[in-house]
Amino acid sequence: MQSRFYTLTDYPQGLPERELFKLETEDLPELGPGEVRIRNHWLSVDPYMRGRMNGVRTYVEPFTLGKPMEGGAIGEVIASNDERLKEGDIVNHMGGWRDIAQIPAEGVHPLPDIQVPEQAYLGVLGMPGMTAWTGLNLIAECRTGDNVLVSAASGAVGSLVVQLAKAKGCHVVGIAGATHKLAWLESLGVEPVSYRDRNAHELSDAIRLACPEGIDVYFENVGGICLEAALSQLNEGARIAVCGMIGSYNAKEPTPGPSNLFELVARKVRMQGFIVADHWSHYPDFLKEVAPQVAEGKLDYKETVKEGLESTPDAFLELFEGGNTGKMLVKLNQ
Repeated sequence: MQSRFYTLTDYPQGLPERELFKLETEDLPELGPGEVRIRNHWLSVDPYMRGRMNGVRTYVEPFTLGKPMEGGAIGEVIASNDERLKEGDIVNHMGGWRDIAQIPAEGVHPLPDIQVPEQAYLGVLGMPGMTAWTGLNLIAECRTGDNVLVSAASGAVGSLVVQLAKAKGCHVVGIAGATHKLAWLESLGVEPVSYRDRNAHELSDAIRLACPEGIDVYFENVGGICLEAALSQLNEGARIAVCGMIGSYNAKEPTPGPSNLFELVARKVRMQGFIVADHWSHYPDFLKEVAPQVAEGKLDYKETVKEGLESTPDAFLELFEGGNTGKMLVKLNQ
């Protein structure tokens, strides 16, 4: 059996060129002890993957040039040398960016027995959903009645943050760009604010109009002018959960910090970055709270789906152009 997979041919400077992603084919060896072979159904592309393309270790190992890339995936076990897994099991694993994955079984997990579409475990019930829940509850310690601001509020993480905050009885403001994304946020009961064609001062004014009583919790996904604008609207004792700063992931030079960082001192603000993997022991708590809401249709989550393995690099690159509403996924032909 053959596997088709992507490799990275060089470490990019700035936004990666499409040509840096090479689709290769190899014959798979016989299944080794403790290995499983999986036919992938769905692949995840996520902004954090850009950091793995820099050739240096951050909180995760970088991609190795010429070796198969990795990412979240959902697929069906088609052969197993592990007693825990059997043919036909639908599983979650990190052997993405390929159609057939042959990997050690310890990194493969059967999906929970919850009646939701399987790809939900790459989005609303997967890493993005867990990130939203962790940042809002464990890091920002969001409380009933808080005023909550979320950047990239229509993305895979942000769109769940706004809904979880609304469920807590919070007033929620969401920053997004495209008109249809702003309209979706408004339909969720969120005060939408556009960052398009605005500098930090203008965006700050728009946030104040959307939430005159100030911000208690800011969920940061973007950085740049969004962070600078938010700092000026924070209440005393506000909490900032820093999930990511996608606005600078493709910067060729160091990104200047906000000019108003002293607001952290003046307003006695706590700002904390986090990596969701450090909190994965809470995943059962997250599932217990969020999975029933997904199964019952109480959470409105969106997916942007690209078709075919060949579309994987394009799907990834579109993340940095605002090409997704909700979770960006690649659906493979089965």
